[in-house]
Amino acid sequence: MELVTMYKRVIGLDVHQAQITACALIEEADGATRIEQRQFGGFKRDRRELAAWAAALKPDQVVMESTGIYWKSPYAALEAVDIRALVVNARHVKNVPGRKTDVGDAHRLATLARAGLLRGSFIPPAKLRGLRLVARQRQKLVSQLVGEKNRLHKILTDGGVRLGVVVSDLHGQSARAMVKAIIDDRSVQEVLDQGSRRLKASRETLFDALQGELTDAHRFVLAETMAHLEELETRIERFDTYLLTHLQDEHNTLAILQTIPGINLIGAAMLLVEIGSDMQAFGSADRLASWIGICPSNHESAGKRKPGKVRKGNPYVRRLLCEFAHAACRTQCVFKPKFESLMLRRGYKRSIVAIAHGILRTIFFMLERREHYRDRIVDYEAIAVRRNAPRWIKALTKFGFISPASA
Repeated sequence: MELVTMYKRVIGLDVHQAQITACALIEEADGATRIEQRQFGGFKRDRRELAAWAAALKPDQVVMESTGIYWKSPYAALEAVDIRALVVNARHVKNVPGRKTDVGDAHRLATLARAGLLRGSFIPPAKLRGLRLVARQRQKLVSQLVGEKNRLHKILTDGGVRLGVVVSDLHGQSARAMVKAIIDDRSVQEVLDQGSRRLKASRETLFDALQGELTDAHRFVLAETMAHLEELETRIERFDTYLLTHLQDEHNTLAILQTIPGINLIGAAMLLVEIGSDMQAFGSADRLASWIGICPSNHESAGKRKPGKVRKGNPYVRRLLCEFAHAACRTQCVFKPKFESLMLRRGYKRSIVAIAHGILRTIFFMLERREHYRDRIVDYEAIAVRRNAPRWIKALTKFGFISPASA
């Protein structure tokens, strides 16, 4: 079947780390098609040469596969000369077996683009692309921090100290002060003095929990782990400050996202740099969910619908949504009863993914309509009355609308 021409001047790019293969399909005035093929290196000067060559051809469409992170530099070079390339999912443009070459890949991309058969992936603005690096590195640091906290707990347990059994948070202010006293090899009484009086455990229970057999090796590893842990916390704070400082012009969007149960300020910021605030780029909530990979794929044959696996998408957004779902399921909102009903039939992990999918759809429509979250099982009027009633009564009494006795 012959493909119908929609664009007359297209360029297909096969991008690798050290080489970019370009194929241009140019339809001349007499209807003949001219093919022009070029190869460029991967350095900055080569990318500039590519951009200049592409700009000279004045293409209607430039298309490339989303190959790892290698597409980003050529995309930025083309963007600098006002060419917005189409970045497509490689799974959608698989080549014909037996014809796999760099030139063949570029030619196939150009042919498909010429017929208008390709749909580009979501590419955020340059500012958000830069902040993505910050947000994703922060996620890596948080993962390292969690690992170090678990390691600290394990070393204490290995030394016979059972402090994690009697305190709810081993890394709270009081418990951390006690751990530091243990590292400094202070007496048990001095360690107990670091504990807050608000701890639910009695002094006798804490005393028993602190009895252990810590060696010099234990204390050395504990000290190094604690130093690394605090260094990671300081570094994460710097990442948070940088991220929020550069998102000050998006404070309205951040405020909207924070009205959803389970989303705090930094969570809203990290989500915003991944999906942006313009939902027209995705078109529908279904496409957004498919892009992230938070919904099952369709698998229907002969009228029977079979279970579909969740495809690979954006792992950073998927992780954030699952964290939001965990937090939302612990609050009094519409997501909690939904999670409890799903968990009986589908299990814990699948239920969390389902709630994450629901939160994402909610986010899509909130950002599309620029509306705050309103939970149908929460009585917002009653909450407002409980919060403001003392101030209202005081004002009514002051101006004589009600008597002090009735107040």
